[in-house]
Amino acid sequence: MKKLLVALIVLLTVKAISQEFRVIDNNAFSTGEQLEYKVYYHSRLTGKVKAGEAQLHIKPEVKSLQDRPVYHIVGKGRSTGLFNLFFKVRDRFETFIDTSAMVPWMFIRRTNEGSYTKNNEVRFYHRKQIAESRYETNPIPNDIQDIISAFYYARTIDYSNAQPGDVYPVDFYIDDTTYISRIVFKGREVIKTDLGYFKCLRFQPEVATGNVFSQEYPMDLWVSDDENHIPVMAKSEVIVGSVKMELIGYANLLNPLSALMY
Repeated sequence: MKKLLVALIVLLTVKAISQEFRVIDNNAFSTGEQLEYKVYYHSRLTGKVKAGEAQLHIKPEVKSLQDRPVYHIVGKGRSTGLFNLFFKVRDRFETFIDTSAMVPWMFIRRTNEGSYTKNNEVRFYHRKQIAESRYETNPIPNDIQDIISAFYYARTIDYSNAQPGDVYPVDFYIDDTTYISRIVFKGREVIKTDLGYFKCLRFQPEVATGNVFSQEYPMDLWVSDDENHIPVMAKSEVIVGSVKMELIGYANLLNPLSALMY
């Protein structure tokens, strides 16, 4: 009887530990994936003018933080050409995402944009529900994201039955603040890029501001309508013209890029 009781306690303990975090079914990406983008300004007067470039890279090896396996993901952005003369950008972001729960355990920010700089590291202690940065320690809700991990988590969502108007909540933490965010599905479209024509899912990411989900210049995001769900194009209107980011290269995708038509 005593042995049975001990075995029952061990079983319940193991079960409690295994259920400590959610388990996300990730069929969208894995180690080694690389995505490259060009950033350009577009208006009727100027046409398309390249302003910068960006990369997203999942490091080849799985690492460990707080006794959990993590993907180490690096995002870089930089201005190019004449844009360096009046608004030089050198940004680097790193996130360490739990391979199973898809939550970040650490986020590193190195922002240099014109005269503005911001350097910070945030450690997420999900078991204690706190985030600790260079400057503050704050409570956090369950399954909070950083701005890079939010994108990768969103890629794991199954959109096969998505209908225009469907809303997907994805809250994130940056600058020692939790932001309420959601992704609104707008529909399915075919878009043209320098790589070819892509079948895409179109979304509008929204972030709560002073007026809840009120954005003067909303962003449109097109992701590949296949299992990879990689961003193909992003567009944000500005006062005159628009700023766009477009996929120009990729490597080591987990699945065939079947959304690329021709």
